[in-house]
Amino acid sequence: MIIRKGGGKRINIEFLGGCKEVGRSAVLVDDVLLDYGMKPSNPPQFPINGIRPKSIIVSHAHIDHSGTVANLMDVNPEIYMTSPTRDLAYFLGKDTIKISRSQGIMPFEDRDLRRFMEKTTAMPYNKEFYTSEYAVKLFDAGHIPGSSCIYLNGEKSVFYTGDINTRDTRLLKKADHNYPKTDVLIIESTYFGKNHPDRSELEKKFVESVSETLDCGGNVIIPCFAVGRTQEIVMILHAYGLTPYVDGMGVDVLDIFMRYPSFLRDEKKLEEAFNNVIFVNSRRRAEVVSEPSIVVTTAGMLNGGPALYYLGKKYDDPKSRVLLTGYQVEDTNGSKAINYRYVEARGRILNLKAKVEQYDFSAHTDDSGLKKIVSEFVKRGTEHVFTIHGEKTKEFAKWISDNCGCTAYAPVNGDEIIF
Repeated sequence: MIIRKGGGKRINIEFLGGCKEVGRSAVLVDDVLLDYGMKPSNPPQFPINGIRPKSIIVSHAHIDHSGTVANLMDVNPEIYMTSPTRDLAYFLGKDTIKISRSQGIMPFEDRDLRRFMEKTTAMPYNKEFYTSEYAVKLFDAGHIPGSSCIYLNGEKSVFYTGDINTRDTRLLKKADHNYPKTDVLIIESTYFGKNHPDRSELEKKFVESVSETLDCGGNVIIPCFAVGRTQEIVMILHAYGLTPYVDGMGVDVLDIFMRYPSFLRDEKKLEEAFNNVIFVNSRRRAEVVSEPSIVVTTAGMLNGGPALYYLGKKYDDPKSRVLLTGYQVEDTNGSKAINYRYVEARGRILNLKAKVEQYDFSAHTDDSGLKKIVSEFVKRGTEHVFTIHGEKTKEFAKWISDNCGCTAYAPVNGDEIIF
């Protein structure tokens, strides 16, 4: 436990998950819980339990931020998030139940998920609402449709970035950077120490790899996160005149996105791109890889989904390629594919002869973006910064302390801070 004394009313912050790691994000500010996710490992990992929050505010629908909220329905909390986040979290929650039954680990049941939907109040960006002793606003985080930064304003104020992206993508506009003055900043650290490549050059390199694979008679397997990445990759391929097959949950997620066009950068371009794809169900998968083709499919870290079917067919084909498009958590199949050239699929070890490449189509801000965010908050009077959600949180905190003139700390799971 770390205690910092301050004048006036105190604020209590508990870090329940997502510290010095990517996954199971959860931060309790007094009795307001910010996110409550699970880490997609095998077996899955969950935040510290035993809490009874008055309210829960979810930054976005990725399961490492929203995936365990339904477990807390017995405490009858108030729940707040944007409309897309609510619908996406419900959709992913149904998939979690299906997977959990097969694993024998049930974090929640169908009735909990229904209760989650009943209890959730959908809020737009930049509209103040009240819970506990805080006035709250959600700011566009630019990460996936509906993603939010969360601002709690009481006698002391807290700004929680969640996952934030400060660059435009084909799918989304960058994060809202009209940051409020705040006492405490809790910021993600995923890409501290690494800058993203120029987006246009990255797209060209990616498309060149796709075209080269097709030209030599291979298949291109593009594992993608269902929420955000599938749609982004399809838009890129369409922009370059390429028609992919699309398999997995990304298709269902598209339907949810299209309900909320105001949360998209250009819903017409998204719709146009998906009008140019060939949708695949389980009965047609064999024919998809019977000739050179592009397959955009879940899951993004190769830990399940149709991607493992396609990989099982093409893992030993040196003409084929696996193009990973996002962050790969340690010990996932995606990480093993990059670092050790094998994956585990349905009890088999597949030693990969297919070429594996990784492309940094991240929806997180990079090193320069993270540093700029902190600098802007400190200029507005922020005195305390906590770095979470990353493998280099300690290094990021040191950089902040050395360069920004404020106190920075990289908490560990279980730390409690009292101001």
